[in-house]
Amino acid sequence: MKKIVVASDSFKGSVTSLEVAESAEKAILSVFPDCEVLKIPVADGGEGTTEALVHAMDGTMTTCPVRDPLMNPVHARYGILGDGQTAVIEMASASGLTLVPEDKRNPLLTTTYGTGQLIKDALERGCRHFLTGIGGSATNDAGTGMLQALGFRFLDKEGKELGQGGRILQHICSIDRSQALPLLEGATFTVACDVNNPFSGENGAAFVYARQKGADDEMIRLLDNGLKRFASVIRQQEQKDIDAIPGAGAGGGLGGGFLAFLPATLRPGIQMMLDALLFNEKIKGADLVITGEGKLDQQTGMGKTPGGILHAAQKQHIPTIAISGSVEETEALNGQGFLAVFSIQPGAVTLRQAMDKAFARQNIERTVAQFLRIIRHYQSVNQ
Repeated sequence: MKKIVVASDSFKGSVTSLEVAESAEKAILSVFPDCEVLKIPVADGGEGTTEALVHAMDGTMTTCPVRDPLMNPVHARYGILGDGQTAVIEMASASGLTLVPEDKRNPLLTTTYGTGQLIKDALERGCRHFLTGIGGSATNDAGTGMLQALGFRFLDKEGKELGQGGRILQHICSIDRSQALPLLEGATFTVACDVNNPFSGENGAAFVYARQKGADDEMIRLLDNGLKRFASVIRQQEQKDIDAIPGAGAGGGLGGGFLAFLPATLRPGIQMMLDALLFNEKIKGADLVITGEGKLDQQTGMGKTPGGILHAAQKQHIPTIAISGSVEETEALNGQGFLAVFSIQPGAVTLRQAMDKAFARQNIERTVAQFLRIIRHYQSVNQ
């Protein structure tokens, strides 16, 4: 084999995507010493996306003081890619559910203000293109907090400026964008979104996601009414009907906030990642693609990282093998197009042992080496 691409997600809680690639590379070179190994750390728009893109695109990580979902001061991180123009932001780093203690979770109060502060900081550093993940939010404010940090003002029926949180949505009567940050002019936003929930209604942001963010039945009703009202104001003032757009309800309505007020597009997370990496170009001429993640099952082909890698490789007729800590529904995975799928476990082990980083890396190396030995044998026989 002359060229093998290793593009795996992390095995969450165990090894990073780069560590998977490094372990696989060691195995590849032990079997095919002259092979070109292209290591491409990837993620699906959620946890690990920023680090993967920063590593692959010669970027840097930046720390910024922001406000958390309850407006307490915290420090959050984001990435700036090697072009100096593109920022990678995971809203969860500033506005995520894990930042709020369980007994203080309340989507009537929580805000995406900190996410807006990250965007503002990146704009002031010269960034004009944004790759943004919106999963894991503690919020249901439809992005109003983010927009407030960028200079937008939301006014009640008396023209008074409203505060923060999902509670303001039902009181918004108009939007003042006269003080919006001038640096937004010419900026573009690609938003990683892997759900199809509309803005409001029984399948919308409040009814589907608010309970896990601390809402009770009454809060959910208030939040959904607020989302409906806000969508109506947007329709009247911005001439945009976001209420039924698939994905507008993602991130507690943050997807809709992006679409309504910023030059934004929603993309599946893995597709955003692969586009940014110029993945289709990089894998040209490869003999094999190796991908994976912590668990492989029938859902793998539906928007997850290995599925996105598989579809890209299929377009160029490159066979794809997947590895994982756990494999279920092997026949379904083969039916999706994977040439083969392998569990890296050597036998019955405890979960703790399986998650151990050194043990996992050793098992990745062993597993990859074993199936490549088979490939080498049949290549030599058929020469």
